[in-house]
Amino acid sequence: MKVVSVVGARPQLVKLAPIAAAFAETDHEHVIVHTGQHYDANLSDVFFTGLGIPDPDVHLGIGSGSHGVQTGGVLAAIDPVLAEQAPDWVLVYGDTNSTLAGALSAVKQHIKVAHLEAGLRSFNRRMPEEHNRVLTDHCADVLLAPTEQAVRHLATEGLADRTVLAGDVMVDVCLRVRDAVLSGQHPRPTLPEGIDPDAPYLIATLHRAENTDDPARLAALLAALAELPVPVALLAHPRLLAKADQYGLKIGQGAVHVGQPLGYAGLIAAVLGSAGVVTDSGGLQKEAYLLGRPCTTLRSETEWVETLDGGWNHLVPDPGALGPGDWIATATRPTPQAERGTPYGDGQAARRVVQILAERLG
Repeated sequence: MKVVSVVGARPQLVKLAPIAAAFAETDHEHVIVHTGQHYDANLSDVFFTGLGIPDPDVHLGIGSGSHGVQTGGVLAAIDPVLAEQAPDWVLVYGDTNSTLAGALSAVKQHIKVAHLEAGLRSFNRRMPEEHNRVLTDHCADVLLAPTEQAVRHLATEGLADRTVLAGDVMVDVCLRVRDAVLSGQHPRPTLPEGIDPDAPYLIATLHRAENTDDPARLAALLAALAELPVPVALLAHPRLLAKADQYGLKIGQGAVHVGQPLGYAGLIAAVLGSAGVVTDSGGLQKEAYLLGRPCTTLRSETEWVETLDGGWNHLVPDPGALGPGDWIATATRPTPQAERGTPYGDGQAARRVVQILAERLG
C-alpha cells in the first residue's frame, strides 16, 4: 500500500509524527508532501526535527496569501505530484486550506481520500476551518473520526457508512512527549523574558482570524490578557504579530510577556509547568485537557466539547462581557478535581489508522 500524507500547518505536523512512526513499523510506502502553508521555521521546520518526523519527500513552498490564493496554489501545485506518485490513498489532516486542496486534487484524479480528524464541528459558519472540514468530509472516501461525538456528527450528515472511529492521534504524540518531559529527556522550555518557570504563569496563544482581523476585538483581547494577576507567556504566532503591527497595537503590556512559538516538546513542557492555558487554538485546548491543566478558550464554541466536562475548559468569547473580577477568576481558576476519562482514545490511534487504510483498500 502506498499512502501520500498532505500536511502544511503546525497542528498537522504534530499529527503526522505518530502516523509516520506507525508507517515506519510496516512495509507500506509513506510519502510526505509539505505544502508550505506554514512557511515560518518556528511553525514548521522545528517540528520535523523536534518530533523525529522524516523530511518531506516533496515541498510545494506555497506560503501565505488569501484563502482563495492559498487553496488554489496548493491545488495547482499538488495535482502533478499526486499524478506522478499514483498512491492508493491520499491522507489529509484536520481543517486547513492544505487539507481541502489535497482532498480535492485526489478526488478529481480518482484517488481514494482518507480524512484524519473527521467529523469535528464548531457549527460556526464564519470560520474558514469549518468550511474546510465539512467539504473535506463530504468528498472523502474514509472518515477517520477521533471521538464518538465526531461519529455522531457524521452520521447526522449521512456519512455513517464512510466513518470509522479511529481515536485521536494527538493523544499518541502528546502522551509520549509528556512522559519524555517528565522523565527529564527534554530540557526546560525557553519561556519569554520575565517569566519565572518556578512561579505561577499562564501559557497563551492567539491567532484565529475571528480574533485577530478586527482591530477592536484584538485590542480588547490583548487588554484582557494584560490585566491578569499572573504573568502570561504569550507565544506569538506570526499572524498575531502581523495584525498587531498593522493596527498599531502593543502586544507586550501588563502581565503579557511575548515569546516565539515553541517546538512541540517545549510547548508540552511549558504547559506542564503552567497554572493554566488561555487560547483560541483547537489543539492547545485538547493538550491542556490531556495534561491536566485548566484552559480558557477565547471563542464562543469548541470542536472538542469533551474538554468542557468538569470545568476543564471554559469558553469565554468576550472577556469584557463578564462581571467585575469574573474574567480574572475564570482565567486563573484552580485545577479542577473532576475525572477526565479517555474520550480521545488510548494512544494507539496512528497504528489503527494504518490498519484501517490497509483493510479498506482490500
